[in-house]
Amino acid sequence: MTLNIRFGALEERADLEELQRRASLVWEEYRADLLAHPDAIQLPLSQLQENRVRVAEFGSRRVGFSVVIPKSADVSELDGLFVEPDHWGIGIGRALITDAVRLARDQGAGAIEVIANPRAEGFYEKLGFRPTGFAQTQFGPAKQMRHVF
Repeated sequence: MTLNIRFGALEERADLEELQRRASLVWEEYRADLLAHPDAIQLPLSQLQENRVRVAEFGSRRVGFSVVIPKSADVSELDGLFVEPDHWGIGIGRALITDAVRLARDQGAGAIEVIANPRAEGFYEKLGFRPTGFAQTQFGPAKQMRHVF
């Protein structure tokens, strides 16, 4: 079966938030905070309305999604990357990153940034992202990374 990546639709919002929840709750060190703050897992409607959300699917099953937003005239931000846990390690995240870079480039960016989950730093480094500092998140500091293209 072929992986298809397309723009997300408004009616998928709840399903994509549930996918994000499943992917996020895998890590025990974040589980208590996420369960205590369920509002931390949300996909703003505006991101779907503005075609910022890209959905990866096998057949009719959604298996991941990314969110790319413009940060400045020449930098985009990967605001979210989530893959169904039972599909980790088979290239979906990599395909979504490749798609995000293409989308950012098409929008005039020369770089894309991400605030990386500590468990994902190695993944991003393998794809060309480099640390640029730290950013404060709702759950504490996290590494900020940038990929220049």
